[in-house]
Amino acid sequence: MSKISIIVPFYNCPYINHALESLVNQTYQNIEIIVINDGSTKYSEKIVPYLDKIKYIEKENGGTASALNMGIQHATGDYICWLSSDDIFYLEKTAVQLAFMKEKKALFSYTNYYCINEKGKVFTDSLGIHVPNQLSLLRTMIRGNIINGCSVMIHKSVFDKVGVFDESLPYTHDYDLWLRIIQEFDIHYVSQPLLLYRVHDQMGTKKHAPAIKKEIKKVVNRHRAQIKKMLLEKVKKK
Repeated sequence: MSKISIIVPFYNCPYINHALESLVNQTYQNIEIIVINDGSTKYSEKIVPYLDKIKYIEKENGGTASALNMGIQHATGDYICWLSSDDIFYLEKTAVQLAFMKEKKALFSYTNYYCINEKGKVFTDSLGIHVPNQLSLLRTMIRGNIINGCSVMIHKSVFDKVGVFDESLPYTHDYDLWLRIIQEFDIHYVSQPLLLYRVHDQMGTKKHAPAIKKEIKKVVNRHRAQIKKMLLEKVKKK
């Protein structure tokens, strides 16, 4: 029975108990929940009721990428997921996604999702974007990130091939990793929404929008030449 490691980076987030509640109640039983406290000064008490059900690791503040990398380092699962401490997994998320990946023999997949507000209320239609083949995915992803990081499930062997998160990228470490992965592996999409993504005033994408924009350009420039080369080769083969 495959084991799934779910990494939760935590830094001063008041919603952490909702995230953990969604994980300890997953319908798939063979999981480990790894909470990385990235130097928090607030809300750690919300983790206390879950300590007997999780691996809990404290570290100095180093940013989300460093917390995720520490989680990967401590993970003993065959597959890796992560959940931001303000987001929520559907209770069947790990079960449905793992079954899908086994059926497709996939090493990487991402799912559909909804947005919720501060009170946990869904306020959007489903937002996942399905791209039909690798050629279209390469074209789409070099223009911008369409994969919600908390929706992914990755076989641990993928990290052996492409490496882990780049800790020098505070905001776009996930986008950079996806661009590395799509050059090496097929990407699969689960059309069922399995994640609730919380939108609130304190979220990083709102607070750091100008810096994120600049960092996206840096990541795109880093990968553009190689992805263009791949696109040309694929077009020639058609």
